Amino acid sequence: MLKTYLYLPEPLNEKISLTAKAHKRSKADIIRTAIKAGLQVIDKQEIGGAETLLKLAEIGQKSQFKGVHDSSRMDKLLWSKDWDKDE
Repeated sequence: MLKTYLYLPEPLNEKISLTAKAHKRSKADIIRTAIKAGLQVIDKQEIGGAETLLKLAEIGQKSQFKGVHDSSRMDKLLWSKDWDKDE
C-alpha cells in the first residue's frame, strides 16, 4: 500500500472521525472505502452519461428509426437480435 497525504476541510475530517468511531474502524479504512465507492459512482456516471445517449442516437440514425412506429423492432435495432425468434 502507498502512503498518501491530502488536505481535508475540517468538517469532512470530523465526519470521517465520527464514522470511524461509529463503525469501530480506522480513519484510513473509512477513507479507502469512501474513495472506492466514489470511484464506482463516477465510473457508472460515465457509462450512463451523454456519450451513451449519443451512441443511441447514432444507432437510430443508422437504422432509420422512426420512433413509436418502429418500437416493435426495438430489440432488433438495439441488440441485433429478435428475442421472439430463435436465431
